Amino acid sequence: MEIYKSHEWVKVEGETMKIGISDYAQEELGDIVYIDLPEVDDDVTKEESFADIESVKAASELYSPVTGVISAVNEELEDAPELINSAPYDAWIMEVKGTVDLSELMTKEEYEDFVKSEA
Repeated sequence: MEIYKSHEWVKVEGETMKIGISDYAQEELGDIVYIDLPEVDDDVTKEESFADIESVKAASELYSPVTGVISAVNEELEDAPELINSAPYDAWIMEVKGTVDLSELMTKEEYEDFVKSEA
């Protein structure tokens, strides 16, 4: 699993990539109460917004770390967006078929250093 600088993670699984948000991001948001999921077959573009997420603290846009076509969305999140709080690395948001430049992503350790430098 790799993490993008805007706090989204990418897990490459064969020809697809699962995308979610980091533990740090969900902690900063607080209790997540709503997520506006993207649609299957929609195009996503790296660094462009693909969804909105709302918590008791704030509303934020999520940015895609990859370019491609959405092949699946995690529909469980429609009724239980709080799954992101309890298991951020299991509660993926979308699955994308496309391309990713892994050199632009950080390992979990690099991401933790990045978060510390941002604080």
